[in-house]
Formats: sequence, structure tokens, C-alpha cells
Amino acid sequence: MASSTSPLVDLVALVARALVDHPDRVVVREVAGDRFPRIELTVAREDIGKVIGKDGRTAQSIRTLLSAAASKSGRRAHLDILD
Repeated sequence: MASSTSPLVDLVALVARALVDHPDRVVVREVAGDRFPRIELTVAREDIGKVIGKDGRTAQSIRTLLSAAASKSGRRAHLDILD
């Protein structure tokens, strides 16, 4: 069965669910931006630190993966981590 979500959304959701204690509370959606899409990631409040990581390194790693996946298909994307 084909997925109706973007591969970029699926990638961020997969990574985020692997990091958190409450994977059922991970919500990822794609929002049209002015120049390129924004991927919005929302997790349980107690999991936000796991997604951001020490000095923001985990968040930066997720952004790097997202950027690499987007550029592979000739696109750009930005990740927003919402609380």
C-alpha cells in the first residue's frame, strides 16, 4: 500500500520515533513555506530533550539527514522542532 506522506516526513518520523520514549506521540507534518517546505516535528514534552540532544547535536543530525534526503530529490527542506 502506498504511503500518502512525503518521504521526508517519513524519514523524520522514523528517526524521531527511534529516539523517544513515547513514539506514539510523535507527530510530523509538512507545511508549505515561502521558498521550500518546512517539516514540523512535535514530540511529548518529556521527550523534547532526546530529540534536541546535548548542545543541539541530535537536532542538527536530524536536520543533516533531512537536508541530504531532500537534496537527493533536488529539493530543500527545513526542520522545525515544536514544543
